[in-house]
Amino acid sequence: MDEQGLRELIEDVRVKRLSRRHFIQAMVGLGLTAPMAAQMLAASSIAQAQPKASGFTPTRRGGGGQLKVLWWQAPTLLNPHFATGTKDQDAARVFYEPLAGYDPDGNIVPALAAEVPSVDNGGLAKDGTWVIWRLKRGVTWHDGKPFTADDVVFNWEYVSDPATAAVTSGSYREIARIDKIDSHTVKLVFTKPQPFWADAFCGPRGMLIPKHVFEPFKGAKSREAPANLKPVGTGAYRFVDFKPGDVVRAEANPAYHVPNRPFFDTLEMKG
Repeated sequence: MDEQGLRELIEDVRVKRLSRRHFIQAMVGLGLTAPMAAQMLAASSIAQAQPKASGFTPTRRGGGGQLKVLWWQAPTLLNPHFATGTKDQDAARVFYEPLAGYDPDGNIVPALAAEVPSVDNGGLAKDGTWVIWRLKRGVTWHDGKPFTADDVVFNWEYVSDPATAAVTSGSYREIARIDKIDSHTVKLVFTKPQPFWADAFCGPRGMLIPKHVFEPFKGAKSREAPANLKPVGTGAYRFVDFKPGDVVRAEANPAYHVPNRPFFDTLEMKG
């Protein structure tokens, strides 16, 4: 498909001759991801669709007993910045969270962010040169320490250090600097306009690790961190046990920042 054809499709979505879902399906058929297709629409000032409700409203945390899942391959480490394939990303996601993720239609859905940045709410530059992320308040790491803007800045510094050799570095390469506006607000300034500004800190490459745990292991010492195998995240589950190449075990996080979640009391991920 040439540029003109792509512009015509986007215009069809704008005037509602074509649904967002059909546009995204067409782009996925061409080899793009759903989030990338959704951001193409956002870059053309077409607002994202409202994420669909899950249809299930939990009334209390826990009570679901044990959940056992069988994976196609066992993870070998639990630091998302060193993940070698989806097996490690999926296992790390049990414990760690990004600022935002994506629903099946490619819409951005907040996780550790309080809201999705947009031009309308003042969080996104019209030319894509900067984005402001406002963080959820009251979020704690599994060891009880607060999650703050310092953690976001640290993750960029950690990933951007060549000596760290993070596999996620490509998602952060176009960030010129990160300004800490206050304890729960950061501004990412890009080296040039970014149509895919939600690449950094979102989705599987956007999972955040705690500064107070990993700061002693930046750069050349990155592979020595004990937390590479014993994660301390903000997620719905806390670490219990990990046998690399075999099984991961976790328990519900009683201080999880999403009310009445998770449903299952324990989780076992077997490779």
